[in-house]
Amino acid sequence: MIKGLKICGISDPKTLNYIIQHTYPPKFIGFITNYKKSKRYVAFKKLKKLINVPKKKIHFVSVLVNPTNEILEKIKDLNFDYYQLYDVDPTKTLEIKKKYKIKIISALTISNKNDVNKFKDYSEISDIILFDSKGYHKSESFDHSLLNDVPKKLNKMIAGNIQIDDIPSFKNKDFVIDLSGSIENNEGKKDLNKIDKLLNLFVKI
Repeated sequence: MIKGLKICGISDPKTLNYIIQHTYPPKFIGFITNYKKSKRYVAFKKLKKLINVPKKKIHFVSVLVNPTNEILEKIKDLNFDYYQLYDVDPTKTLEIKKKYKIKIISALTISNKNDVNKFKDYSEISDIILFDSKGYHKSESFDHSLLNDVPKKLNKMIAGNIQIDDIPSFKNKDFVIDLSGSIENNEGKKDLNKIDKLLNLFVKI
């Protein structure tokens, strides 16, 4: 059974408010905090104001690619529940978790079985393991069958160009499903109609 939804790459108050107030809100909302190459990146001043809202039971996630100590210090008092870390080794991950007393999603980018098996290095440290494509912000796909041998007991999340209509095919999988590009319009902005379709579809599964 799917463990929940994460909508990632939110960057404006209207979309955020729509998701929070939805009848069937997702479990997680992600914000691109330091990866400036992403069209979904939110600069610090805007981010601080954007997420300073009542979030009900939704978990806010700071998406960080190889974060510096400077950015970690800058965001430490913001309204985040999780840090989603890309390109951070297990030692540094544990340091961040302990220092900032924050839950961790360790993101692994996958192209082969060896990439998948890196979860073993993080499984005792991180709260959730995210299996993503190599595309980072590009919403690329990867072969999800590579995850077939990942233990059921592992708290895990899956991303990588997952489409709304793909959701039913995950109904027997014990993942949190992470979507971003598939709920955007042709201009790369979040589409409220697509978000509504996603959330209403998920609750029926």
